[in-house]
Amino acid sequence: MKGHGPADPGTTPCVAGVTTFLRLPHVGDLTGVDLAVVGLPFESGTDLTEGASFGPRAVREGSLSLRPLYNVAQRVAVFERLSAVDHGDATVVTGAAGPSLEAFETELGAVHRARVVPLGLGGDRTVLVAELRAAAAAHGPLALVLFTAEVDSDDVGGEPPENGTPVRRAIDEGLIDARRSTILGLRGGAYGPDDDERLRELGFDVFPWDDLVQLGSGAVAAAVERAAGKAFLSFDIDFVDPAFAPGTGAPRCGGPTSAQALALVRACRGLEIAAADVVGVVPDRDVSRLTGTLAATVAWEIMSLVACEAGS
Repeated sequence: MKGHGPADPGTTPCVAGVTTFLRLPHVGDLTGVDLAVVGLPFESGTDLTEGASFGPRAVREGSLSLRPLYNVAQRVAVFERLSAVDHGDATVVTGAAGPSLEAFETELGAVHRARVVPLGLGGDRTVLVAELRAAAAAHGPLALVLFTAEVDSDDVGGEPPENGTPVRRAIDEGLIDARRSTILGLRGGAYGPDDDERLRELGFDVFPWDDLVQLGSGAVAAAVERAAGKAFLSFDIDFVDPAFAPGTGAPRCGGPTSAQALALVRACRGLEIAAADVVGVVPDRDVSRLTGTLAATVAWEIMSLVACEAGS
């Protein structure tokens, strides 16, 4: 085994010990580490996201039911190629959104400077701004591959950015290159008939769910080819139909099943992932830990993608 990996299930049952993601070691020193899971327990208090700050804890708990050593679908022994740790939660300044995002940016920046890929567990999607600021400081403007049911092309201004506006804020700050970026899965109502077109005018390629369900992995392969360089892979749990992921602050019916969602994430094979996240889990709205377990599985699939590239 290369470097850090999960605890031995034969001697450390999942009900024992401190709950970390996949029972990875909780490590502060990033020497010899390829990927670090970082909790981002923050919510902006807007929209319907109340409770998302408990998302990282729920995703870690959901990960305890997984068997992470070998990914059958991706055909990779994850921890033979990847040294991964749970780096704990980034600092949150109680009652202060701006300072919390600044703290996230600082701590994630240190992860990037150590040449480690951060895998963020949100928190609501506002954390994306801090993540992209840290990633762009290390790598320059990135391609964004975003799985989500909704995104706002307008920025209402002010600090911190609201839950619905981090993508537009990232564009305005030059953190992402929209010409290399793709948004997948938009569905439901809109503020007007031109919402998707406004995203395209900003430079994004956009695949609403009605198109994505027809095109499948081919659309994702096109997004990977379009990215052509360092990329940020972001997965908002609202991408999945709430029948399979009820613990979300923005339920949008008519989306993918969990099986479809996982297949589309796996289709990101070949993406040069500089950083990634899984956000939007609201445990208080979850049922039988369905959402936390699915979010943990998505995070593990992303980790497997990084392992595949590490061995190529």
